[in-house]
Amino acid sequence: MLDEIARIQENAKNEIGSAGTLDRLEELRIEFLGRKGALTLILRGLKDLPEAERKKMGEEANRLRRKIEELLQEKELELRKTTSESILKKERLDVTRPGIKTERGHLHPITQVIREVNLIFVSMGFEIVEGPEIETEYYNFDALNIPENHPARDMWDTFWLLRNQKEAPSTKSQASKKSQKLLLRTHTSPVQIRYMEKHNPPIRIIAPGRCYRYEATDASHDIQFYQLEGLMVDKIISIANFKAVMREFLTRFFKTKIEIRLRPSYFPFTEPSFEVDISCITCSQKGCSVCKKSGWLELAGAGMVHPNVFKTVGYTTKDVQGFAFGMGIDRLAMMKYKIPDIRLFHSGDLRFLKQF
Repeated sequence: MLDEIARIQENAKNEIGSAGTLDRLEELRIEFLGRKGALTLILRGLKDLPEAERKKMGEEANRLRRKIEELLQEKELELRKTTSESILKKERLDVTRPGIKTERGHLHPITQVIREVNLIFVSMGFEIVEGPEIETEYYNFDALNIPENHPARDMWDTFWLLRNQKEAPSTKSQASKKSQKLLLRTHTSPVQIRYMEKHNPPIRIIAPGRCYRYEATDASHDIQFYQLEGLMVDKIISIANFKAVMREFLTRFFKTKIEIRLRPSYFPFTEPSFEVDISCITCSQKGCSVCKKSGWLELAGAGMVHPNVFKTVGYTTKDVQGFAFGMGIDRLAMMKYKIPDIRLFHSGDLRFLKQF
């Protein structure tokens, strides 16, 4: 049995010394010290030996166990050190190398257009004003010369909020004057009313903002869109002033010379009213598929502020006059960047947004 213990010790020394991985080392531990290992079998055979010989063989077997455990521990430390150095060498960080560039977001094309529009008008002396997107019926319709049951209300497919709500004026005297029914504003014209109530002429403002209309969605219409409205009020303001302002703005916005054409139209809050056409920015009035061979593109609605609107805000109509206009910011962006479908702005498609 002593010869067997010596043989096991020699084999363990050679096998453990040549182990190249921690997995192989674990296999050797089981082979020598496991439940069915070589040393375990010797220990089980001690019960068949005489007592004197059993004591001597037990001491030798335990000495061998300690020796094998020491060999396993030393080899494990060696392998772990080698493995750690290999991993560190493999994953070494070169702090002098350029890092991976982090992808950054950017402004939405609509936001970019709004900022550009604001800069142009501010440079021409206009002030930027804002108002609530949830409006009252009074500011959205009544104050703009569109009383209840007026046919012009059919032009705006309105999102009403709590349509059957009761009137809630702050004082009884206002009950017949200001309707408090709530809605999502259909245009930014209410901002003009709110501003004129608190300011006296001269006035030069623009009111960019989001509007809502309950209508079918297609390539050129959406239930939400951005509108730009402008207002200029003073003692002597004419359509000629409007044309000059619009020509200057559009020429700077589209970065090309723009011609303007006015066509008679109807809006309840202006008189006279007109549609604003601009020379086609694609073909320079030569005629193309974009302008349907006409050389003109419809852009905005405008007119001289109706006297009833001035009376509503407390202005004396014989002392002031002015013009107002409105156009879609989404449409400006579509024309500037040749975007065929308004729904792309809110699609969340990064392939589209990354172009701007």
